[in-house]
Amino acid sequence: MNKTFLIFLTTGLLFACSQKKEIPRVPEWSKTAIWYQIFPERFNNANSSNDPTVEDVVNIYPFIEPENWDIIPWTSDWFKRQPYEEKLDYNFYQINGLRRYGGDLQGVIDQLDYLKELGINAIYFNPVFEASSHHKYDATMYRHIDNNFGTEPDKDEEIWEGENPLDPATWQWTSADKVFLELIHEVHKRGMKIIIDGVFNHVGIKFWAFKDVVENQEKSKYKDWFYINEFDDPETEEDEFDYAGWYGIKDLPELREDETGLIPPIKKHIFNIVERWMDPNGDGDPADGIDGWRLDVAEMVNINFWKDFRTHVKNINPDAYLTGEVWWEKWDENKMFNAAPWLQGDAFDAVMNYRFTDAVKNFVSDKENKISADKFAERILQIAEDYNNENMLALMNLLGSHDTERLATMIVNPDNWYDHLGHAGSNPNFDVRKPTDAEREKQKLMVGIQMTMPGAPMIYYGDEVGMWGGDDPDCRKPMVWEELNYDDETHHPFNKPRPADKVEFDADLFKWYKTLISIRKNNAELSLGDLQFDFLGNEKNVLLVIRKLEENKIFIFINSSNTQLDFNIDLQKFNNQKKSFKELISGNDISIENSTLSYSLKPYQLLILK
Repeated sequence: MNKTFLIFLTTGLLFACSQKKEIPRVPEWSKTAIWYQIFPERFNNANSSNDPTVEDVVNIYPFIEPENWDIIPWTSDWFKRQPYEEKLDYNFYQINGLRRYGGDLQGVIDQLDYLKELGINAIYFNPVFEASSHHKYDATMYRHIDNNFGTEPDKDEEIWEGENPLDPATWQWTSADKVFLELIHEVHKRGMKIIIDGVFNHVGIKFWAFKDVVENQEKSKYKDWFYINEFDDPETEEDEFDYAGWYGIKDLPELREDETGLIPPIKKHIFNIVERWMDPNGDGDPADGIDGWRLDVAEMVNINFWKDFRTHVKNINPDAYLTGEVWWEKWDENKMFNAAPWLQGDAFDAVMNYRFTDAVKNFVSDKENKISADKFAERILQIAEDYNNENMLALMNLLGSHDTERLATMIVNPDNWYDHLGHAGSNPNFDVRKPTDAEREKQKLMVGIQMTMPGAPMIYYGDEVGMWGGDDPDCRKPMVWEELNYDDETHHPFNKPRPADKVEFDADLFKWYKTLISIRKNNAELSLGDLQFDFLGNEKNVLLVIRKLEENKIFIFINSSNTQLDFNIDLQKFNNQKKSFKELISGNDISIENSTLSYSLKPYQLLILK
């Protein structure tokens, strides 16, 4: 199996995004980004005075006001039902959305130096706009940050009430807005970038325009903003009001589109929102604003809207970054989108690269569905073939997110289709336990692959310290901090037997992430270099990856098996004349004789030679 594949990734193409400006196909900084995804409500609670109250949860499923509802203790056993939950006749997954832990934006500011120490230089935030839910994908408005993320929730509400939602001239800055602007400042001060979630396909039932439709029905001036199937007949006792919700979910009314995308009044409003957060003081200098957007369920909005959105964004900040969630083409068939139309069609700079996640999962994590080294290489090369070379370098290469099982738990539960049957509520055989030491070695290898491949790595908060958990909501546990003492996980959502698992900051794993991030940041070949694959004889579990930038080469050896493998390889076939290498993880020097490298790879070992 002596095959070699080579792909060039450093073409430096330019394109015209609009008639006004010529800009790079992707921002240069995005190619060397190390992303960190933060779910704000679960990252860090720095201010208990802004914690949500029971009034903040009554507008979400199951639409009840639990007696004695309270904030959940940050360090409590995840599956243990709290006193108010014990009284509810629902299972764990039916009532989990009522939980609040009190994470806020000051909590993020307080931990920016932690992210800096880890090596992070770009942050992606799940939605931060005012909303009823913990996840904030059900916006009440886009013009203000959620008041429970600020310092004075009640005063923030007073400010909202005095504004015209359609007129930016009336919009004020709330306490939460000001904390967010301070967060932007502190992020930029540390040389980091920040992007936020833009959810422009649907809103929440408390969205100001939808509330007007509910109240005024056919007389509402916003009735055309939504897909209304039937208005209520005031002559009957029955409420006939019916409308389209995202995927049929009535909590999330869909915004109306025409053949060009979101209809003009919605588009105008969203463009005003873009300006507010990308250039807050309106002086034409975007330095005080966010550095881009992650666009939610992007394939469900007409691509023509995204092209206009891109033009608008890039005219505010030509260096802004746009990434789309373009994911499942056919979820029930396990088929992901080829996102080329959104990248080559000049809509986005990148997408969240779930295709990469799936390939790494199949190569390292799976057992029955495990793929060989050459199949893994083919999958990566197919992504490279589908996408423009520069877009390939800017892709968000993730290994988990708020919408999937965490990386550690994916390893514990191999062979499921990715993002399918991902927690105990959907899969009775799902294992909720902590990973073993051997499974942690798989996690380290998968992170090593992530940090050495084309595309910008993205870490989901807490993966770097050992957090585990199934698909939503179990992937949204409170962040594990080193200075806190956590209860052991002893409970199961359906009271099944399970081991007692200690919850603590994994210092060894954190060191691994930090080391691999440092290696990537200090060796431009891993971010910008051309990509070449080679295979070692018949060793189907061993892959050689070569990253080359100008005259510099890095050789990466990957053993995806649970056995030690010995190999000899003639590096002269790669035009290598060097007699010694530095192994970048250990820092050891390695010499070669007669151009041949001889080495033993331990199970799930990664070797990086420069």
